[in-house]
Amino acid sequence: MRYSEFGLTTLKEAPAEAEIASHRLMLRAGLIRRLASGLFTWMPLGLRVLRKVEAVVREEMNRAGALELLMPAVQPAELWQRTGRWDEYGPVLLRMFDRHQREFCFGPTHEEVITDVASRELRSYKQLPINYYQIQTKFRDEIRPRFGVMRSREFIMKDAYSFDLDRDGLEAAYQRMHAAYTAVFERLGIEFRVVDADSGEIGGSRSQEFHVLADAGEDAIAYCDEDAYASNVETAATRRPDGERAAAARPLEKISTPGTRSIDAVCEILGVTPEQTVKTLIVEGDGGPVALVLRGDHELNAIKAQKLSGVSTPLTMADAASVRAATGSEPGFAGPLGLDIPVYFDHATASMSDFVAGANETDMHLTGVNFGRDLETPETVDLRNVVAGDPTPGGNGTLDIVRGIEVGHIFQLGDKYSVSLGATVLDADGKERVLQMGCYGIGITRIVAAAIEQNHDDRGIVWPEPLAPFDLVLIPINLHRSDAVREAAERLYAELSALGFEVLYDDRDARPGVKFADAELIGVPHRLVVSERHLADDAFEYRHRRDDESRTVKRDTVLEILRESVIS
Repeated sequence: MRYSEFGLTTLKEAPAEAEIASHRLMLRAGLIRRLASGLFTWMPLGLRVLRKVEAVVREEMNRAGALELLMPAVQPAELWQRTGRWDEYGPVLLRMFDRHQREFCFGPTHEEVITDVASRELRSYKQLPINYYQIQTKFRDEIRPRFGVMRSREFIMKDAYSFDLDRDGLEAAYQRMHAAYTAVFERLGIEFRVVDADSGEIGGSRSQEFHVLADAGEDAIAYCDEDAYASNVETAATRRPDGERAAAARPLEKISTPGTRSIDAVCEILGVTPEQTVKTLIVEGDGGPVALVLRGDHELNAIKAQKLSGVSTPLTMADAASVRAATGSEPGFAGPLGLDIPVYFDHATASMSDFVAGANETDMHLTGVNFGRDLETPETVDLRNVVAGDPTPGGNGTLDIVRGIEVGHIFQLGDKYSVSLGATVLDADGKERVLQMGCYGIGITRIVAAAIEQNHDDRGIVWPEPLAPFDLVLIPINLHRSDAVREAAERLYAELSALGFEVLYDDRDARPGVKFADAELIGVPHRLVVSERHLADDAFEYRHRRDDESRTVKRDTVLEILRESVIS
């Protein structure tokens, strides 16, 4: 592709709203252009990258035996109402009416539609197992679109859906998709982790996320390579501490702590650390308020908490009036002693002694609180987010915390949708069986941004080879003033193109520094410079995008480098 015919426009500066590296670089390099909040046009350069992602995903899905189809983007409300998600999704759904005043939505996902397809097409167990997939545009009306295509309202997704007769079949389909996803991300050349996750709005019994590791990731991932463990922080399990609790050494005392509604304020006035305190959170329960007690330096995990018996879903903090009714004090002074409501203690509190807690009296706290003397020794539960240094659930290592960008998610749905939408088949005995479903998503557009977050420097994008829009950028020096350079460059461009390499031929009448800067910005892996200086030796100046220096190479060496790097 000749640069002069490609219509590529780069920017020296990114718009002010670009908050993270991928957003800035995608705008500066001309991959995308903003239309409205959360809506982007994929320009020719960006579309080349997008198509490469799609190609790898499509190849691995086909290899895994999935069948490609294409479902409507606009979906009737009636399907969503039958599964109960029309109200659950709320304002995230982009809703619309046709001319007959029938209500529809622009699909954010396609569980309802594919289950409707299955209910019509699948009649017998002999048609199973089967897995359908599509690559299609979705829309979710994010309340705050941000980070460019990382969290946009419109995006392209690969979604697949498996149907099986029983749970064993579902497990086999799930493992095939796990292997296919692993192959996709390995082929794309990006570092990733597979983590256990919560099923969220999609539902189901089991799910795992595929995360690209990057500092800009919105998700925190807890992992330990030694224990072969990885999980989203929101689902990573904690353990009850080993060993004996220290014996009580201080008496129980009530101390005035006026205005101390936070752990930090309590620590300052009492001269203790957060690890020596507990915080008692009052939340809404099915039959009234419930108390959740954690160590002062730990963070409540809402997903874990709302799964406890008697705690309302979604987790909701009690209002001030409910706190006063349950504890007798203003919010900020609640404690576990003397409460006449259900109380759950986090595992980490089991090893605490002589700790500080709220006194259930406004402006008062208790010091020297101990289990076995002041409180019954509780059966503890997992209430908190893990932190770096926590032991793994298996006990064979400690956890590190890294940031990750979710680019894939696989779910075991079971019969959640097939029951609601009547997706059944007849088994070998002629009995009607409800289909077991799995669903498997990959964020095609998000992968592009995630790859940039993981692969960039202060000069621009550094594409992994499989994602690069071009294999090579060819830069002639003094192209328009030297016949020899022009002839050599044209000949090399034709030769490399004939060999199947994707070449961006920078034939602009521009200064070398401009061409070099643009080549580094857009991140093409290989750069060849044609100049009169090296023509007599049939040589060129070569530099890989990850290299610090250029080197002079012969024509045969150029071809060898490209064959090894690009074709392999």
